[in-house]
Amino acid sequence: MRQDARTTFDDALGPARHTAFAPGEFVGQESFMQAGEIVSLATRAGVGPGVSVLDLCCGVAGPGRLITAELGCTYMGVDSSSSAVEIARERTAGLPCRFEVAGVPPLPAGEFDVVLLLEAILAFPDKETLVRGIAGALPVGGRFACTVEEGHPLTRAEAAAMPDDDTVWLVPLRDLVECLERSGLEVRSLEECSDAHRMAADSLIDAFTADRTAIAARVGGRAVDELIAAHSVWSDWLAQGRVRKFALVAEKTRELMQER
Repeated sequence: MRQDARTTFDDALGPARHTAFAPGEFVGQESFMQAGEIVSLATRAGVGPGVSVLDLCCGVAGPGRLITAELGCTYMGVDSSSSAVEIARERTAGLPCRFEVAGVPPLPAGEFDVVLLLEAILAFPDKETLVRGIAGALPVGGRFACTVEEGHPLTRAEAAAMPDDDTVWLVPLRDLVECLERSGLEVRSLEECSDAHRMAADSLIDAFTADRTAIAARVGGRAVDELIAAHSVWSDWLAQGRVRKFALVAEKTRELMQER
């Protein structure tokens, strides 16, 4: 997506997103997470002054801007979208943030105290390679913090109902925990956020529907309809227990050979 198109899309959805979240809870995130959840997860991962954070699939870096300003960390965001990164750079001016345009894996060179992956592990079909790369970017004692959509892989019917289903790769929680353990990462914190994220999805559906005409004038009616349809599917799955959402922190407890 071109920078001007990404900016237009972000600006078009902004008023509805502000309406959907409680005051102070929308900070530019492109997800179901509230600001309080983002800070809570980062705090459980030990983010604070002097801590180096690598944020994978950072998008426009709403969460990155929040934790850098509130928790005093140093921050590097990585995203494959050059337009998203350009917006992120503009919005984090004056903060100790830097960015790189790149797909992952592989991860950027260097070592970080904390690696974040918020609302995006779903998009990786090969979680084993991803997790090994994350482990390789952490020292022993470093932490990996993420949100995860837990469930069995989509059926054909479910995939047909979900726009962009090629970015929806659910994983059973046990399988993910075992994957983490194989890379030397031990789960230290696990909190379910299914209900909160279902309510956020419902609020966003209402806000997008109410603002549909104004949003469609900026990005087109089809884009709005697909956005609402995707949110509706997530709401249904979360309500039914088909998918459960968790916020997870894992600590690297040992080195592995040839991690990077």
